[in-house]
Amino acid sequence: MIAELQALLADAESSVLILFVGIVLLSYLLEDLAIVTAGTLAAQNTMSPTIALVAIFVGIATGDLGLYGVGRYGRKVRYLRYKALTNRHFKMIRSRLHQGAFLNLFIIRFIPGLRSVGFTMSGFFSIPLPLFLCAVLSATALWTALIFLVIYYLGSQAWLQAAEYQWLIIPIAIGVLFMVNRILNKSFSKGLS
Repeated sequence: MIAELQALLADAESSVLILFVGIVLLSYLLEDLAIVTAGTLAAQNTMSPTIALVAIFVGIATGDLGLYGVGRYGRKVRYLRYKALTNRHFKMIRSRLHQGAFLNLFIIRFIPGLRSVGFTMSGFFSIPLPLFLCAVLSATALWTALIFLVIYYLGSQAWLQAAEYQWLIIPIAIGVLFMVNRILNKSFSKGLS
């Protein structure tokens, strides 16, 4: 079994497929980690930058669409529909999502903690799917390309590739992204107060 797994990983075509699927699955858990991992793999020439970017984009886009689908499915639950009609907070969220939906969804993509709730509520409150996809996919493309290109550029530098501590780029990048996300989250929360 182990020999078969090693042979599968040694085969260039199947190992790229495994990495592609792995990045897609990782993006369902932690999007930023998936972006950093894909950028690092591309910088180390383990997979092409194009394939790495497509894997990230597929993972994030299908995850966001899945959240939207969960919200759509939630409309079928009678208790949730009742709560949405009678709770004033739900009414406020619904009106906020429908007013300037594109901009709101675009911004939600960059604020950790709001993604799951915002995208699920978009499905629940019937934001039109084409509008949802347009906003989310354009924000995803911008965010993914920005982070991926920075990681890929840093990882491709000769001085970093020659260093034996090249693997440190992943935890450092995750730490920086975590801090940026916290700052964005705090500044957004202050803006709502």
